[in-house]
Amino acid sequence: MKVNKRWIILAVLFLIINIVIATQYAVTKVGYEYYIVHPSNADIRYIGSDNSSDNIRVLRIDGSNTSNVKVKLAFGNLSTNQTYYYSAAFGIVNEEKYPLRVTHINVSSINTTYLKIWLHGNRTANANSTANDNSTVLMWDSEAIVNTSNTTAWILAAGNKNPNNMCYNVSDRTNCSVNTTWDETAHIRYSLNDSNAVSNVSDFVWVQVAVSVPDSVDRLGYYSGTIWIHFEAYDD
Repeated sequence: MKVNKRWIILAVLFLIINIVIATQYAVTKVGYEYYIVHPSNADIRYIGSDNSSDNIRVLRIDGSNTSNVKVKLAFGNLSTNQTYYYSAAFGIVNEEKYPLRVTHINVSSINTTYLKIWLHGNRTANANSTANDNSTVLMWDSEAIVNTSNTTAWILAAGNKNPNNMCYNVSDRTNCSVNTTWDETAHIRYSLNDSNAVSNVSDFVWVQVAVSVPDSVDRLGYYSGTIWIHFEAYDD
């Protein structure tokens, strides 16, 4: 029986297509692991410093401290025509074994934030001016990102995977490390050490937050939101 060549070609093509499709499916497996830890003990961690109006750290635990563990900034009771500056509202410490660059910060909130946020090195200096602290970088201004996502605001030097300390010069950890002590009231780690942080030299940076409430506000009552801090691995 004579078979039309076109049917042979179609049959071969059909067979090839089915072989190709069949090889797209496979089952394999790979293990994974991670630990869920307190935000003060994470590989990118937050530490407290300044106190709020209730004499507890501005940065504090928000939750049970055993489950649903997260931190928040508590600024207290404010009113119109008031501005509060917290030069060390909190600190960011890098525990990764490689440097990280902070690119930008944004804030999400239903209402107006009335916040300004800076990164800087001098824990006690008001970062609203380079005359006070020449390392200052304004990151967020009321409702706008200042330092954009394609730039580098600050470089956190490589960490040492030890949440008990931070280092202002990672080239000499023996002599330049300072403790980040546990605060039993706020349930976070904190530091009051005044050794300045330097970009790409220190594994930490201070975050200054100003709350500036104008004459006319959205409304009276409770204000809350989320501060988003964006990092990228830094390869020099």
